Amino acid sequence: MRLQTQKSSKDLKLIIPPKTQRLHKLLAQSGIGSRREMEKYIEAGRVHVNGSPATLGQLIHDLDIIKIDGKIVHLFFDLRFPKMLIYHKPEGEIVSVSDPQKRATVFSKLPRIKNEKWISIGRLDINTSGLLIFTTSGDLANRLMHPKFEIEREYAVRIFGELTEDQILKLKSGVKLEDGFAKFDDIRYQGGESANRWYQVILMEGRNREVRRLFEHFNLPVSRLIRTRFGPISLPSRVKRGMMLELEVKEVEKILKWLDIPFSIVSRNESLNKVKARKKHAHRSPYAPKLKLDHKIKLDKKIKKIGRKLIKRRIRSDSDIKKT
Repeated sequence: MRLQTQKSSKDLKLIIPPKTQRLHKLLAQSGIGSRREMEKYIEAGRVHVNGSPATLGQLIHDLDIIKIDGKIVHLFFDLRFPKMLIYHKPEGEIVSVSDPQKRATVFSKLPRIKNEKWISIGRLDINTSGLLIFTTSGDLANRLMHPKFEIEREYAVRIFGELTEDQILKLKSGVKLEDGFAKFDDIRYQGGESANRWYQVILMEGRNREVRRLFEHFNLPVSRLIRTRFGPISLPSRVKRGMMLELEVKEVEKILKWLDIPFSIVSRNESLNKVKARKKHAHRSPYAPKLKLDHKIKLDKKIKKIGRKLIKRRIRSDSDIKKT
């Protein structure tokens, strides 16, 4: 009887079909790019499955050979725990992997990762600074970027001039632009000096130069534009311009739960163990420093003591000169 049951279990293993998933979803899940980008890749004929051009919505299994631009890509059918990175983008940098004009790109500053790729969640134009988020998960990027999910984007805007109450109402109700109606979900006056005025604005989408175009509709040019928040993620004050900070595993987990995105507990624990191992061999990096408050106070006290010693030495030397 035992031999029969063992044989039947082996037969069952052979009968179990291979895992199948939608191609564009799997490519995004494996960190190749966002879902939109993967759909464009497939439409352009850049993706092949077993030597044949891929089609949108095509189901594939783990035995299929996938190629992008002639190169084999390794896909992950099991959910991987994503990495997330926030970067304080300064003005003058573009959000692109490469630039024919040889301008500075944000991707050239990001840390390298094995078998994965950084995907930018939204874009900021060359003259806009502030919060820029990167992830290794195309699904996560899609969930934050797609207009149907209505994720808030918050900006600090400095304009030359001042909005009237009537203009504020129009900006909240909707203004017709070249590519359709656009509006701010919230707009608040934040003060200003001389002819410049600061406003805090919130909108639910990220069309090209949308904030600037809304103000320009009333002939009010934007002189400074800073993104301060994207959904649940705010730009920390300690992350200065040009600095970056990789979010901790627990912080990423909170964001995934907030967005209702499933993840593997096993993969999460693996990521946590990797971070712990990395901390043991920590070295200087472009990430924002995490100084504890107590440590800061101790440093300040040491600096003050050194300053007092220097002053005493100067006084003694002056008195010695007078004696002579």
